[in-house]
Amino acid sequence: MTPKKILVAQGGGPTAVINQSLAGVVLEARKFAGVERVYGAHHGVRGIVDEDLLDLTQETSHNLEMVANTPSSGLGSTRDKPDAKYCHEIFKVLQAHEIGAFFYIGGNDSSDTVRIVAEEAVKAQYPLRCVHIPKTIDNDLVGNDHTPGFPSAARFVAQAFAGANLDNASLPGVYVAVVMGRHAGFLTAASALGKKFPEDGPHLIYVPERVFDIEKFLADVKRIYDRLGRCVVAVSEGVHDEKGEPIVTKLAQQVEHDAHGNVQLSGTGALADLLCEEIKNKLNIKRVRGDTFGYLQRSFIGCVSDVDQREAREVGEKAVQYALWGGKNGSVAIKRTGYYSVDYELVPLESVAGKTRVMEDEFLSSCGTDVTDAFRLYLRPLLGSGLPDAFRLRPNRVPKVLRKD
Repeated sequence: MTPKKILVAQGGGPTAVINQSLAGVVLEARKFAGVERVYGAHHGVRGIVDEDLLDLTQETSHNLEMVANTPSSGLGSTRDKPDAKYCHEIFKVLQAHEIGAFFYIGGNDSSDTVRIVAEEAVKAQYPLRCVHIPKTIDNDLVGNDHTPGFPSAARFVAQAFAGANLDNASLPGVYVAVVMGRHAGFLTAASALGKKFPEDGPHLIYVPERVFDIEKFLADVKRIYDRLGRCVVAVSEGVHDEKGEPIVTKLAQQVEHDAHGNVQLSGTGALADLLCEEIKNKLNIKRVRGDTFGYLQRSFIGCVSDVDQREAREVGEKAVQYALWGGKNGSVAIKRTGYYSVDYELVPLESVAGKTRVMEDEFLSSCGTDVTDAFRLYLRPLLGSGLPDAFRLRPNRVPKVLRKD
C-alpha cells in the first residue's frame, strides 16, 4: 500500500548537487497516485524533532528544478548526530504526522540515523519505509563506487590546483593547499586530475591513508624544489603520524575541537600555516604560500559536474521507487557497470551505517606522494564534460649574446 505522506530531510555538509536528490524525491513521489503529501524537514533531523516541516506538495515543479540546480541544502541541514533517544523522538514525530516513508539524504551518520529509526518502527509495529540517500563530498560511504557530491567537489579541486600550478609556475616558490578529508583522501587525490604536463603540480599529494612524517615531507619538498625550482603540495586535513595523531595537533600550540569532540580540521587554516612555517624555517625557502580550501569545494556554484547532477537526481528517484514500489528499507548505492555507466542498488542499512570507506591501495602510488593511473581512470569520467584546459609557451630560446655560458 502506497504511503499517503512521506518526509524527506537533508543532513551533514551541503554539496553542489544535494538538491538534485531532494527534487528527485519530491517529483518522483508526486507521480504516485496514493501520495497525498510530501513534507520536508527544515534543518534535517533537528527540524523533525522540532516539527519544523514544510509542505513540498505545494511547491511548483519549475521552482523545484531551479532549486535542484542550486548548490547547498535547500531545506537546510544539521550536524546533529542522533543517538537512540534522539531517534526515538524522530520516530514519535513521524508517527504523529502519519508519515509512511522517510528519506534522509546524507553521509555515514545519516545512514545510521535511518537504521535506528527503521528499528524503532519495527519495534512499534508501525508501517514505515526508511531509505537513506547517499551524499558526501568525502566519497567515504562503503558499498558505493562513488557518492553524489564528490564528483563536483573533485572537479573544483582539480581546477583549483590547475590554477594554483599556473600561478606557481609564473612566480616560483612552494605552495601548500589543505583539502577536506578527515579519514579518506579521495578529494585531495582529485588534485592530480588538474595536471597536464609531467612537471605540473601538484608535485606531492598526502592523504590520510598513508602515515605522514614531517621529516620525510620536508625532504620531499626539498627534492622537488631543487629539481624544478618550485613545488606545489596537496595535503588532506586529516593526515596523521604513525600513532594516528593528527599532524595539526603535533605542530600547533593550541587546537580547536568540534561539537562531537573531534579535532577541528575544517574551517581553520592552521595546518597549511604550520607546514609553511616548517618549510620556511627548516629549508630556508623564502617564497612559501599556504591555502586552506575549507568549505569552498562543497557548494561552489558554476563548477558542477553534469554527471554528478544526473546521478544525484537518480538516487533520489530510485529511493522513492524502492520504498513505494518495493516497500523496502535500505540505502541506495551507486554501482559502476561500464566505462562509463552506473546502476543503482538498495543495500542493507547496516552495511553502510557508521562505516567509513578509505582510498583503495590500487589508487595510491608506492612512494606515498602520488596517485596511480587506476585512480585517474576512476575519477576522470565523474568530473563531467567541459573541463577547461591550460596551455603554455614553447621554450624556443634566443641565444645569449652578452651572458654566454
